[in-house]
Amino acid sequence: MPKNKKAEKRLSNVPQEENKGEKVVIYKPNMTVLNLAEAISKPVGQVIKKLISNNIMASQSQVIDRETVELICLEYDYELKDEVITDKARFDEFKIEDDPSSLVKRPPVVTIMGHVDHGKTTLLDTIRNSRVALGEAGGITQHIGAYQINHNGYDITFIDTPGHAAFTEMRARGASITDIVVLVVAADDGVMPQTKEAIEHAKAAKCPIIVAVNKIDKPQANPDHVMEELSHYNLIPEAWGGDTIYCYISALKGKGVKDLLESIELQADILELKANPNRLAMGTVIEAGLDRNKGPYATLLIQNGTLKVGDSLVCGDTYAKVRTMEDDRHVRYQEAKPSQALMVTGLESVPKAGDKFMVFNTEQEAKAIAEERRIIHKNREIEENKPKNINDLFNQVDGKNKELNIIIKADAQGSAEALKNSLSKIEVPDVNLHIIRCNVGTITEDDINLAAGSNALIIGFNVRPMPNVKQSAASKKVQIRLYRIIYDVTNDIEAALKGLLDPVYEEVVTGYLEVRELFKISKVGTVAGCYVTDGYISNTALVRLLREGIVIYEGKLATLRRFKDDVKEVKQGYECGVRIEGYNDLKVGDVIEASISQEVKQ
Repeated sequence: MPKNKKAEKRLSNVPQEENKGEKVVIYKPNMTVLNLAEAISKPVGQVIKKLISNNIMASQSQVIDRETVELICLEYDYELKDEVITDKARFDEFKIEDDPSSLVKRPPVVTIMGHVDHGKTTLLDTIRNSRVALGEAGGITQHIGAYQINHNGYDITFIDTPGHAAFTEMRARGASITDIVVLVVAADDGVMPQTKEAIEHAKAAKCPIIVAVNKIDKPQANPDHVMEELSHYNLIPEAWGGDTIYCYISALKGKGVKDLLESIELQADILELKANPNRLAMGTVIEAGLDRNKGPYATLLIQNGTLKVGDSLVCGDTYAKVRTMEDDRHVRYQEAKPSQALMVTGLESVPKAGDKFMVFNTEQEAKAIAEERRIIHKNREIEENKPKNINDLFNQVDGKNKELNIIIKADAQGSAEALKNSLSKIEVPDVNLHIIRCNVGTITEDDINLAAGSNALIIGFNVRPMPNVKQSAASKKVQIRLYRIIYDVTNDIEAALKGLLDPVYEEVVTGYLEVRELFKISKVGTVAGCYVTDGYISNTALVRLLREGIVIYEGKLATLRRFKDDVKEVKQGYECGVRIEGYNDLKVGDVIEASISQEVKQ
């Protein structure tokens, strides 16, 4: 009997494989002529002749589309059915078919899109009656957020996607999980580059678009010009005989927002959105990261089923036993229904935004499937980074088509993707820049092994490697470059590719200390009782406070003592008292990295 009794009341997400009759062919993607011949028990030459008679020229190893497979099946009186995937490790490929009687109405998932500074976050801010925009760096949304509101008893889930060009991938992901797109266009600015991209993403996801013409209260506002511009993208207003809903709003003053919400409700009713809450949950990761207090977290959008605290789920190639679920206002939930988006803790590691997740009956099953997916992913990664053919090997040897492989590790998913997007835009003649890994968390031994095997450079963004990882990198001659500002990364990499990088100073790490005890002294602050685990620390050192490999604080050393005496230096194997200038929020188990800045000889 399964241990999770609550899960027994909900249907499993794993499809049941149908009984295959004698005259049935199961279609699988990338099916070749040879595969088809074997499936219908006919000589491959005979199948090729049948294809030629239908004006289709194909060799036995050629991949053929589903229509061609179906054509040949009909010729030989075979029924064609799609593959029913029952391998649980491939759950992100499952096609769940629910009994229509089990489906109930669910709230719409709405994505706010548009150009930077056209008022997307201000609109959402007005809807939520909070001040999100004021908390964002420079007023620009840095991470995807998900929020559910209730309007006249009608729930609507909103996903706010960043509008800046550096976050194109995040915006595309937002469109792929949404039901309705609200395209925000400033009446005084009109259609801009990110407006066009948003339209393309929405149309690719086959989502209906509602246009919110914002800032209509401005003197320069020209809504008719906006409608004229958008009509070139087939977004023709209903007033002009089209089928696109236009709403005129002032997000800052709240004008027209009620009409926009009613339009969303009307569009959702037309779509007849439904889901089955009485099954194990499945959905998509909207955002993920590493919190210094909560550990790995992920904002999950439940697309089908019900997610409960205590459920065991697989997310990408990691697993979780759900510990807590909370919304954007930090309200805790015991269960989440379809179309809800909540921040979940209890994950083993940080998943990637855009990963699919699915709940399984037991924690043991979830762990096993996550491990299997991890092995598959690792093998695929190794295979992708091997030279594809003998010409690639010659090019690597003689210096043609030089390639710089990069591994990105960052403190948050948004930062990692922004960095990846920025680096992918660097163009240098005869040099290809290839990002082979981009994820969240501290730099690990596995990253070093991958970098060593693919001759890659590791970029750490607001993360630091532990001493053992640094030693491994040094022994395997893997270069690690650490940054805190995205523009510094792009400038350095571009300069390095062009042969212009000429650093004047470099940072040298001298040692590591482990915080073992804390002493709070009035009028002085927190003094950390430390043990020097590696190297040494001097009283002039620059220090970084690391918690689980993530940089918590950078600053200067205020005092360095042995017993009651101030000292200039403490070496490995000795204890000391340390106080960091202007910072007191230390915890037992934290690691302090000591470094000095020294001039590089020209």
